[in-house]
Amino acid sequence: MSGHNKWSTIKHKKAKTDAQRGKIFSKISREITQAVRMGGSDPEMNSRLRLAIQKAKEANMPNDNLSRAIQKGAGLSDDNDFEEIQFEAYGPNGVGILIDVLTDNRNRSVANIKVILNKSGASMAKKGAVSYQFSLKGLFVFEPGINEAKIMDLAIENGAADVVSKEDGSIEIVCEPRQFEPIKQAFDAESLKYATATVTKLPDALTEVDSETAEKIMKIIEKLEDDDDVQDVYSNFNCLEAM
Repeated sequence: MSGHNKWSTIKHKKAKTDAQRGKIFSKISREITQAVRMGGSDPEMNSRLRLAIQKAKEANMPNDNLSRAIQKGAGLSDDNDFEEIQFEAYGPNGVGILIDVLTDNRNRSVANIKVILNKSGASMAKKGAVSYQFSLKGLFVFEPGINEAKIMDLAIENGAADVVSKEDGSIEIVCEPRQFEPIKQAFDAESLKYATATVTKLPDALTEVDSETAEKIMKIIEKLEDDDDVQDVYSNFNCLEAM
């Protein structure tokens, strides 16, 4: 991996999805259930549910799993009442790490996250110490080999803030959250297949590290992602060396 860009992270996550499909499905189901409980079961009226369904499709989650998660959320049962928590941490070289958790047991999650960080050479940060370095953005990624000119034209026409063609031929498009749906609809109308389409947290600036440090951070991220309560992990490191 040359450089730690957003596409390389997504490729890493897709490989992990293949290896741990059941756990990924469980996390997505939890997110769908929470989205329905908070905003209703109609994806047209619930943007969070639309994003969760998009994530389910990208992970090839069976429709039966998706339907059960929606029905569970609509049932408003008292079991598995989830709480959303964001943890902030510092990794090696002061790299910022954000950890989004959806849990039915706060104490368990706090203890688990602390153990993972402490054993990995990272440490918990105070609230706000890391999160200010990230912004909520829409992100589209296209794999190499797709119609680059058409993608870029549509993205710019529909309000994309940044369109980048990577050395490996992949394309990254970043937009403000309010432009996510118009851009997605434009791509869908032209049957342009993206590798991922999501609203996520992106770093405003990157902390450059060497390959050894990058490997350490990736291991921390993997351990965090392996926790059942952790939904997403974000970091602001960039490695320009070959890995």
